This record gives sequence, C-alpha cells and structure tokens, in this order.
Amino acid sequence: MRLHRLEVEGFGPFRSRQTVDFDAFADDGIFLIAGRTGAGKSSILDAVCFGLYGGVPRYDGGEKRLRSDYCEPDDISEVVVEFSASAGRFRVTRSPEYPRPAKRGGGMTKQAAAVSLEERTDAGWVGRAARAVDVATELDEILQLSREQFLQVILLAQNRFSEFLLAGSKDRQALLRRLFGTQRFEDVQSRFDDRRRVAEQALGARLATVAARVDEAERLVSTAGLWGDGSDDEASAGESARSAVTTTPDRLDDLRRAKARADYQAERRASERVEAEKRSAAADAVLATTREEQRAQRERDRARAALDRLDAEEPSMAAVRSELNEARSAEGLRSTIASADRARKALDSASGGEADAREAWQRFAVEVDDDLAAWAAERLKESGAWERAHELEQREAALEEELQTAEAAVQTAASRASAGAAERDDLPVKISALTVERDDARRTADRRGDLALAQEAAEARLRAARDAARLRTDHTRAEQELAAATTAHAAAQTALAQLRQRRFDGMAGELASGLSDGEACPVCGAHEHPAPATHVDPVSADDIATAESARDAASEIERAAAATSSSLRAALAAAETKADGRTVEQAEHEHLEAVDAHAEGVVAADRVKTLEAQLLALSDRAALLERRRADDDAALAASREQLVLLTQRVADARTLIADARGSFPTVAERLADTTAKVTAARALAEATAERARRAQSLSEAEAERDAALADSAFDDVAAAVGALRSAEVQEALDARISQHAVQREKERAILFDLELRTLPEEPIDLSPAEEAAATARASWMHAVDEASRASGTAERLDGLIDSAAAEHAETADDAAEFEILQGLADTIAGRGANTRKMALETFVLAAELEEIVEAANRRLYDMSTGRYQLQHSDALAARGAASGLGIVVSDAFTGQTRPPQSLSGGETFLTSLALALGLAEVVTARAGGIQLDTLFIDEGFGSLDGDTLDVAMRTLDELRQGGRTVGVISHVEAMQEQIPAQLTVRATPHGPSIIETR
Repeated sequence: MRLHRLEVEGFGPFRSRQTVDFDAFADDGIFLIAGRTGAGKSSILDAVCFGLYGGVPRYDGGEKRLRSDYCEPDDISEVVVEFSASAGRFRVTRSPEYPRPAKRGGGMTKQAAAVSLEERTDAGWVGRAARAVDVATELDEILQLSREQFLQVILLAQNRFSEFLLAGSKDRQALLRRLFGTQRFEDVQSRFDDRRRVAEQALGARLATVAARVDEAERLVSTAGLWGDGSDDEASAGESARSAVTTTPDRLDDLRRAKARADYQAERRASERVEAEKRSAAADAVLATTREEQRAQRERDRARAALDRLDAEEPSMAAVRSELNEARSAEGLRSTIASADRARKALDSASGGEADAREAWQRFAVEVDDDLAAWAAERLKESGAWERAHELEQREAALEEELQTAEAAVQTAASRASAGAAERDDLPVKISALTVERDDARRTADRRGDLALAQEAAEARLRAARDAARLRTDHTRAEQELAAATTAHAAAQTALAQLRQRRFDGMAGELASGLSDGEACPVCGAHEHPAPATHVDPVSADDIATAESARDAASEIERAAAATSSSLRAALAAAETKADGRTVEQAEHEHLEAVDAHAEGVVAADRVKTLEAQLLALSDRAALLERRRADDDAALAASREQLVLLTQRVADARTLIADARGSFPTVAERLADTTAKVTAARALAEATAERARRAQSLSEAEAERDAALADSAFDDVAAAVGALRSAEVQEALDARISQHAVQREKERAILFDLELRTLPEEPIDLSPAEEAAATARASWMHAVDEASRASGTAERLDGLIDSAAAEHAETADDAAEFEILQGLADTIAGRGANTRKMALETFVLAAELEEIVEAANRRLYDMSTGRYQLQHSDALAARGAASGLGIVVSDAFTGQTRPPQSLSGGETFLTSLALALGLAEVVTARAGGIQLDTLFIDEGFGSLDGDTLDVAMRTLDELRQGGRTVGVISHVEAMQEQIPAQLTVRATPHGPSIIETR
C-alpha cells in the first residue's frame, strides 16, 4: 500500500484546507514531519487513520474532538486520502459528525457523518460506495489490514513503540490476538469447555437421576412395608444399611423382589373391594325402600288433615258465592249512577264560578247595556294601538343613551381624523433624521472587520513584546550560565592536561617503583637496576579517569547551556520580529486603542440594526396611517348620519307616547287597567254560559239513571250502590271460590291412592336402615382406598425400577465420553497435564511470536552493534499464571538474559523499533504478503544520544529500500539537519496550523 495525497480541512488544528503530496518525497525515500510541540504533527497521522478507518487511536474511549475548534459554523470538516494498493488507486473522502446552522427556523442542527470511496480508472474517478458500511466493506478487501494491523505495521503512533516490548503476557496476547485474528482458537477452547461441561452435567444428571429414583423406590417400599418379614422400623434401618454398602444393581434386585410382593398385595386388596361394594349396594337398597314408605305415610296423614279443613270451610264459601252474584247484578247500574253524580258536582262548581266572576266584575263599577263579550272585544281592539307606544316608553331611556353615544362617536371620529393628519405630517421629519443617523453608524460598522484584524495584530504584537521581554531576561541569564560553563569546561580541560603531563613526566618513576631485583625491566629487559628513578609526583590512572569524567561532565553542561542559549536567542529574535520593534508599553497602548476601536465598530453594528428596525417601523406606520385616512373620513360621515337619524326617531317616539297615555301617568298603567276590565267581563260571560250548560246535563243524567233502576232487581239507588264491588274484589272472590273447589278435589285424589297401599298407622323409624347403610359404605370406601393405594404403589414402584435400570445402563457410555472430552478440554485450555499452562491460542501465538522475534533480531543485531538479541520465552510464569508469550533480552556482554524493563531509554527505543519492524513484517506476510510502500514513525528519537541516533538513521535508510517512503515525526534538531525533505507544521498567530512542504 502507498499513500499519494492527503487533504485536510476543518480537522484538528487545521481550519483551511491543507494538502500533503506524499509522492513528492518518493525520490528521497524518507521525509521528516517537523514543528513545534502542539502544532499538529501527529494530527497528520490522525487524519490518515480517520480517512481510512473512520477513527483516531488517540481518541479511543474518549471524547472524539475531530472537528477543528477554529471552524466557523458554516465551515466544513473533511479529510481526503488518496492511496494505491494491489487492487488499484483509490480516494476516500470522509467527514465527521458536527453541528451546523439550520437552513430553516434558525438555531443549530446536526450534520451527519459522511464517507465516499472512489476508484481511478481510464475515464477518471468513478464512485464505488457512498454508505459507511459499504465503504468499510470495500476498504477491508482493498487494504487487507484491520485498523489494529494498520497502526502496528504502517502508522507506528506516538508512545506505541514500547507497549509490545514491555507488555505482560496478558496484554501481549490481547494485541497479538487482534493482529493475527486468533479468536477462533479461543472459540475452539470455549466449544470444548462447553462440550466437557455439557457431558459432565449430563453424566451427573443421569447418575443423580438413577440415585434419586432408587432412593424414591426404597422409600416407597419402606412406607408400604414390602421389605419382607420384620417391622417398619427394622425395614427402614435395613434400607439405610443397603443404601450405604450395596451397589445400584443389588439395590435394584431387592426392589424387584419387593415389587412382586406389591403385586400380590394389590390383587388381594382388589378382591376385598369387590365384596365390600356388593354389601354396600344391598344396604343402600333397603334404606331407599324404607325412606319411600316413610314419605308415603307422611303424605297420607297430611291429605287427611287438609280434606277435613276444607270441609269445615264450606258454609263461609256459600256466603262468598252470594256476595259475588249480587255484585255482578249491580255492575250494570254503575255507569248511570256515576254519570248523575258527576253532573251534579259539575253544576255546583259552575254556579260557584259564576258568583265569583260577577263579584269581580262589579268591583269595576262599569255600566254595560249590551252584551259583555261584545264590550270586551271593542275595548281590546282599542288597546292594540297603545302597544307600540308602550314599547317606546320602555326604551325611552335607551333611546336617549343611543343619542348621546352617537354624539360622542361624532366627536371621537373627528378627533381621530385630526390626530392622523398631524402624525402624517410629523413622520417624514423623523424618517429623515433616523436615516442620517443610520448612515453614520453604518460607515463605522463597515470598518469592524479591519478593526478586528487590527486588534488581533495588536494582541499578537503585545504577546510578542511580552515574550521578548521575558526571553531577553532568560537569554541574559543563559549567556551568563554559558560563560560560567565555558570557564568551568576550560578549567577542567586544563586540569586534565596538567594531570596527563605530570603522569608523563613521572612515568619513569612509576615504572621504577615496580622493579624488583632479578626481574626483567619492562623497558630495557635488564635484570639489574643500578639507578632506578624516583617517583616524586605520583599521578595514577584513576586520577586521570576522574579528571576525564569531570571534563566530560563540564563539556555536557557547556553543550546544554549552549543549546539553551541558542534556543533562547532564536526565540528572542522571532519574538522581536513579531513585536515589530514595539516595547511592552507601546504594544499595550496600541492594543487598548485597537480594542476600543473594535468595540466601537461592534456597537455601531448593533446600532445599525436597531436604527434599521426603527426606520422600518416608521415606514410601516406611515403606510398604515395613509391606509387609515379614508377609513377615518368614512367613519366621521357615518357617525354624523347616524346622529341625524336617531334625533328624528326620538322626536317621533315622544309624540306617540303622549297620545297613548291619555289621562294615565304611563302607557303601561292605561294598558293594565283596560286589560283587567276586559278579563273580568269575559270571565263573567263565560261563567254564566257554563252554569246553563251544566244544569241541562244534570237533568239528562238523572232521567237515564231512574229508567235503568226501574228495570233492575234493586229497590233504590242506595241498595244498588251497597251491592257494588270493584273488579279486583270480584276477581278475588271468584279466585277464592275456584281455589277451594280445586284443592278439595286434589286432596281427595291423593288420599284415595295412598289408602290403597295399606300403610301402617304407627310412624316408620329409619335409624336401623341408615346405620346399616353407613357402615357398609364406610367399609367399601376403606376397601377402595386400600385397593387404590396398593395398585398405585405397585405401578409407581414398577415405573421407578424400570426407569432407574434404563438410566443406569446409559451411564457407562456417558462416563467414557466425559473422560475423553475432559482430557481434550484440559489440554486445550492449559489445565491438567499441560504443565506449561499454554492454551491452544497461546500456543499458536507463541509460534507467531518466535517469527516476530527472529525478524526483529535481524535489525537489532546491527542496531545494538551485536550486543543485544531478543529471545522468546515459554518459561512457567509465577503463581500459576499462563506462560508461552514471554520476551527476554540476551546480553552478549554478560552472557545472561534479562527482562526488557532493565534496558535504558535509548536501548528500549531501539529494541522496540526493531520489534515493531519485525512485527510489521510478520503481520504483512500473514495478511497475504501485501507490499508496504509507506511507513510512519511518530517520535521517540529524542531519547537517543548522537551515536545511537546514527544507528537509528541507518536503520531508517534501510527501510526505504525497494521504493518505500518513510515519514518520521520528530523535533530533534540533528534529524532536521540530516533529513532535507520535510513537512513543517506551523501554528499561525491566529491559532490554526498550516502545513508547509520543503
């Protein structure tokens, strides 16, 4: 896989679109990604990972702050990655989810995440997928690397070098599992554990079932007393002893013998049940016969008593029959008698009404010569003309109020028209004044963009001036420290030179001090030493070594001081350039002026909005007043017309009311007087006519009644009225007569049949028959219970014995299968005889780790000048932990192995880099041998000294062989000097970062 191009916009520290052309570094083979801390070097790798996989490793498990904090609401966030693989050349465009301004209704809405995949063909870029799930599927086939594999073999992210080297076996296993996809072996282990567990549960369940059923059968035998001779307690004790010392087959044989005894007992109990059932049926038949005779005897005695009572009632029933016959004869006269009574009552009522009406009419003292009804009609017709006047009289106050309201409406309409005209005359002056004020504020507000830039520039100069003042002080102090360090270094160098000269001068004396008589001189070889030199100023090798160490320490301090001074000098120059020659006081003054000017621009912008709103409101008001002018004029004319009409209506009403009142105070009183007289006259005329009609009706009703009475059996009206009975009474009398006759015949029939049975006269006693039947039934029920219990015991015992025997026969096969599965599961899971405690997955990963270590050692040997080699360790871990994925370091200087944690910082980095590269080779080989044409390494070089850094650089040079491009992220100055091809990430004064290519 090779990366060609990267475009980043609105992502991380990058606001505007930044473009990285990786093909530009193909000739160099290696390039450096440089920049100050926090500028966004690692964000380039984050963008690559996000574009290909939709995630950033630094944000795993945390807040996904992918969108740039410098973005405006309308800015987009997007990453474009162009790469090539064995399948062709492709381009991925991906955007994260972020809030944006809503197109309708204001506020913010959520911009959904988006991704698309394109392929480059002869016809240009052609889309292949546009949904996240489809793009992920396509990229899996194209890249052939998961995200974990990509981060381990292509994008070696910051702080991930040493993770794999220093990780424990558990963490190393988790990483290797993700890289090599060995979860399937853990699934195999889980499946075997599940099968072992199922087999164990099945065997245990079957054995438990056999034991439970045998125990239950033995308890049943003991309860039923089927063990043979002996009491129940002895049988229970025997059962316990058998359960403790005998095997299941022996216990089953004992149970089968008990089953034979249970079958015999069930047959005997069934025969006893049949005999008891026959005895119970015979006793029930005797009881039923006795009960029937007792019931018939009681019914006979009751019928005799009832018939005697009915015979005694016969004289009273004759009187009832006579009363019913007279009532039925008088029923024909009921209507004529009632009609005559009603006519007399009506005449009395009409005479009283006539007297009351005449008294009421006489109170008015009105003399009427002709008919009263005609007089009332004439008066009623005359009063009809006064009703309109009465209505107007009631509304007289309301008419006055309407007249006043109309006059007020005329005044109101006139005032509204006058006020509208005055306001229309004032509005043009106000609009003109606000327009001038708005234009002045707009000119000030239009400059706020330039004022904001000026404010930002002033803020940048102020920060730079303050930084320059601080850096100037720090640089002066650093120069003083450098001068002191230089002096100390020179002194240490002089002291070392003097010690070396003193040792050289005293070398003869030092040699002479080691001479002995008879031994050869190491210089001339003579065995005699006539005049050895004396050692007056001794200087040892340890003194020289101590002085050299002091010189080296002083040199290191001087180098550090020089680096600090150089860094501060460069920073001071950069700060003075940004400050543009301003002092802190000048920069603060300019900043305050810029802030005030920008604030005025912001205030002016707000004032423009306010004034425009006021102008719009005034314009709308002018238009509204113009529209209201015609309405006001029309309202004034209408109110005046209404006032004229109401004035005329009030005058006409007053004239009509005066005519209708006459001599009365009000029209209502005159109407009330006339209405009362008309009502009294009509009432008297109607009462007189009603009395005459009622007298005629009474005469006719009495004549009809007397004629009917002459044709009847009654002498006078009083006798007929005394014989009358209501319909309910007649029905009751008739029902009493019929019921007595029917009941007497019924009782005679019942008594006749019972007398024929010759029943005894003494009462029949049921107690002997009931006791005999109850005793026989109790015996039968006991026999039924005993037979059912014996039969159930035999059937249940037979089922338990057969089930236990069948289950016991299956346990041998289950036990053999469980032993095989347990051995396999323990071996695969690192238990039992697996002394190394290596699970199947760990065993497979151990083989992969051996290849990784072998590939890493090919580079580590050269990087450590032959001192270090990695070794795979399968030593048994402490406290019973799993083993098989250990890594130790073999030290050629000591001939011993030691843990990776004992390496120094630089050694750890080189070893981790070698291991990471070895891991990359093995992973790519397992992924189908894909070609890795691009590789990124993020940081870690700052822990290396000069010589070790050279070794690392040689390793990086080897990585670019075969056309591979290597990107290195570092801020080490030595690497910036050795790698000319560079991407520089620089933060602008306003905050966002930009990418520059060199």
